[in-house]
Amino acid sequence: MKLGIGSYAYMWSIGFPGATPDSPMNAMGFLEAARRLGVRAVQYGPNLPLHALPAGELNALLATAREWDVEVELGTRGVDTDHLLRMLEFTVRCGSRLLRTVPEVEEGRLPSRDELISLLRRVEPRFREAGVRLAMENSLMRAADLAAALRATGSEFIGITLDTVNSLAIPEGTREVAEALASWTCCLHIKDFIVRREWHMMGFRVEGRPAGQGQLDAPWLLALLEQAGARCNAILELWPPEQGSLPETIALEQRWAE
Repeated sequence: MKLGIGSYAYMWSIGFPGATPDSPMNAMGFLEAARRLGVRAVQYGPNLPLHALPAGELNALLATAREWDVEVELGTRGVDTDHLLRMLEFTVRCGSRLLRTVPEVEEGRLPSRDELISLLRRVEPRFREAGVRLAMENSLMRAADLAAALRATGSEFIGITLDTVNSLAIPEGTREVAEALASWTCCLHIKDFIVRREWHMMGFRVEGRPAGQGQLDAPWLLALLEQAGARCNAILELWPPEQGSLPETIALEQRWAE
C-alpha cells in the first residue's frame, strides 16, 4: 500500500463552478504538490482530467511522474460501456493500472443492480486483458448492491474504491460500508470527517477534518483491509469547509493537505 493524494484533496485550489481561483492548480502543479508532500501515488479525478491535456503536456507530465517514481491513477464517472472502454484505452496509454469510477449512467442516474452487473460483464474481459482494475466508488448506491454486483461479476479486475464518507448521503455508516466492501477494495480514499449535532439539536452537520483529527478510525480500517487481503493504495481526499474568502479556504486546504 502506497500513501498518495487525490485531486479531490485540492478541490478549492483547482476550482469548480462558483469557486474559481485567480491561479488554479493545474495537472503539473498537482504532481509537484505530491512530490513536496513526499507521497508515492497520485489520483487524477474528473475535476482535473488528464485526457483533457494536449499530447505534449500529457507526455511531459507522465515522464516527470516516472522520473519522480510517483504512481499515477486515473478517475472518471459513469459505467456506460463505450465511455469505460475509451477511458480504459487512455488509462493504458498513461501506464496506469487502476481506473476509478462512480457507478452511474445517463447523466447521473443510478443503475439497478442487474443493470450494473450487465454493464460490468460487458467490459470485464477488456479490463482483464489490459491488466487494469476498474474500481467503483461507493457514493449513492447501497453497499449491498455493489457487493452483489461484484459477486456476480466475479473478477479480480472489477473492484471497489472505498470512500470513508460518501455513503453518509444514503445514509450508510463508514463501518458497515467498509465491512461489506473490504474484500473487493482496490483503492482506498482516506477522508476524515466529523458528524455533530446542530446547536438546536434538530439535525446534524457533516464536515471534513484533517486526517487523524476527525471521527475516522483509520487504524481499524487499515486492519480490516489487511485482514480482507485488499491490495490498494491509500489516497488522501479532503472536505475543507468554506472560509470567509476563496484565498482563505485555499490556504486552509493547503494546510490540511500538509
